[in-house]
Amino acid sequence: MPPATRSLRQRAVTNENDENAAVTTRLTRNKTTALGSQDAADVPKKALQTKKSTSVLAATTTTRTTKRAALGDVSNVAKADGVGAAAKEAKAGKKPLATKGAVAKAAHPTKVEKATRAGSTRSTSALKEKNANLKRERPVSGSGIAGQPTKKNRATSVLEEIEETENVAPPKQATEVAEDPVEVTKPTKKTVKPDIEEVFPEPAKDILDLDDEDVGDPLMVSEYVVEIFDYLKELEITTMANPDYMDNQADLEWKMRGILVDWLLEVHTRFRLLPETLFLAVNIIDRFLSTKIVQLDRLQLVGVTAMFIASKYEEVLSPHVQNFRHVADDGFTEEEILSAERFVLAALNYDLSYPNPMNFLRRISKADNYDIQTRTLGKYLLEISCLDHRFIGHPPSQVAAAAMYLARLVLERGEWDATIAHYAGYTEEEIQPVLQLMIDYLSSPVVHEAFFKKYASKKFLKASIILRRWAKEYVAQYGNALQESEKSEK
Repeated sequence: MPPATRSLRQRAVTNENDENAAVTTRLTRNKTTALGSQDAADVPKKALQTKKSTSVLAATTTTRTTKRAALGDVSNVAKADGVGAAAKEAKAGKKPLATKGAVAKAAHPTKVEKATRAGSTRSTSALKEKNANLKRERPVSGSGIAGQPTKKNRATSVLEEIEETENVAPPKQATEVAEDPVEVTKPTKKTVKPDIEEVFPEPAKDILDLDDEDVGDPLMVSEYVVEIFDYLKELEITTMANPDYMDNQADLEWKMRGILVDWLLEVHTRFRLLPETLFLAVNIIDRFLSTKIVQLDRLQLVGVTAMFIASKYEEVLSPHVQNFRHVADDGFTEEEILSAERFVLAALNYDLSYPNPMNFLRRISKADNYDIQTRTLGKYLLEISCLDHRFIGHPPSQVAAAAMYLARLVLERGEWDATIAHYAGYTEEEIQPVLQLMIDYLSSPVVHEAFFKKYASKKFLKASIILRRWAKEYVAQYGNALQESEKSEK
């Protein structure tokens, strides 16, 4: 814009903002263009020249080229050629091409030059070199470099697609595979199709799968119940006590052990503990006495401590140590009970993983349709193993199977079929040794009064009375035959 126009516009702005001015000289767009055209006509036209001379520009360009060439910039070659051509034209006395307005100013710092026209003095070799350099610098599409992808001609793209389709190998026909009869052979039934019965053997028709009923109950874990009981049967062998440990005890006898367990039954009933707590306490006593020699005056302390440990392991809320001290008639202090607890656990190597016989009893009761009378009589017969030392040499699973077998026999619930034998894990022949011990205990006089009174109540369906009555009748009928068979074996 000419200087005259700029001054008028500045005056107009200042006068417009001045409220006390008498006359405002405001310029419109038409007036501005008119003034601009007059001033532009008065000013002579001159060719725009660059600010820097050609020699200075060539020197700076060569220094930049040498610095950037070390970085491997290929674009500097084309730019250097362009600057050299301009210098030659200046030496020859030719006038450089003039550019217009802001385009010339924007082109100088980046040295971007337009394509030559027909009247241009540039050589075609320089243009070819520039185009070759531009092709090298142009990034390939999909290479991850910023820039626009190269545009393909439509005709070339169509030709490339045709070439790709022609170069694809044709699919092989199915007849080619079957041409060689030697290599291709049909699979035989023996190699590819195994016998279904061998891979998936059919279960026995007599055994019912009762675990399918508990698939929807997560507490029954029907998916793992078979593996769980298989593991318990393996574990019960490792947690059994020595059946002849009393031979190593100088001050103790089997009778004293029976009295101790009968007294622990009273404590168990008084505290209303779970059945599992009693079985675990008796197992702790037998295992401890199998490893340590105990004097007679310390036998009760061993029993109290075993019940205290078992209640901590099985119960949700175990009785306090003061309750056990009070039950023992203050015969031992709390410090003695706690000290005995540490000593017993160290002797057992802190191993309390005893497979409780109540778990096996519930498993068999499932095959018995959870009959309450059968299971109540089975509990009474199962607790006989705690009092009678002759059951120590038999695993808990076998004792539980014999208890359910005898309870069903007394109540006449039917035969020991294949389903019950499957869930019990024992047949009738395998149960007979433990069954004879139970019948012998029931037919003998009552020795453990607390145990007999516990199951003589209505709560336990008078199980002790019913079973003892049946045992006496059974022995009276078959006792003579059993005695004769035993004599013949001897």
